[in-house]
Amino acid sequence: MRVLGVDPGLTRCGLGVVEGALGHPLTAVAVGVVRTSADLDLGARLVVIADQLDAWLDRYQPDAVAVERVFAQHNVRTVMGTAQVSGVAIVAAARRGLPVALHTPSEVKAAVTGSGRADKAQVTAMVTRVLRLAVRPSPADAADALALAMCHIWRGSADQRLAVAVAHSLAARVGESAGALAARSHTGTIAEVRK
Repeated sequence: MRVLGVDPGLTRCGLGVVEGALGHPLTAVAVGVVRTSADLDLGARLVVIADQLDAWLDRYQPDAVAVERVFAQHNVRTVMGTAQVSGVAIVAAARRGLPVALHTPSEVKAAVTGSGRADKAQVTAMVTRVLRLAVRPSPADAADALALAMCHIWRGSADQRLAVAVAHSLAARVGESAGALAARSHTGTIAEVRK
């Protein structure tokens, strides 16, 4: 599975592509940061990010996109910019029919470091170690994008297997219920005929 992780931000948007599967080594395919100038108006900044996202999606052909879920902070302006970039990433993936997963920062930290309260340095250190990178990804937005992709491969694969198991279980129950109902119905029909 190949996943594009997006750490949304208006000034710096982290992008990271990771390939691998649950229970197998992960490999970093690409990592980078899209930067936009505060001197540009909002629309122009979003276009720059959208264009780069499209280029990454075309170049790396991911199977899924993992975006950091926006959460409330004290700085409303920062939250708004993050939410707007998240929307751009979701639309870019949806246009290609790619599944999009939203992961909270604490979920990503827990998946990568084992603690939902890990700091950025700990996340960067684990990303560097797990992906066997020669150099730590910098800035933190780049490491966070890789961490999002890693989280999705690990958690998304487990969640997907759980969903499949639940679906099979429900299908089996429905099948049993339908079979039992058919047997009762059949027995009742035979009894009525014998009367």
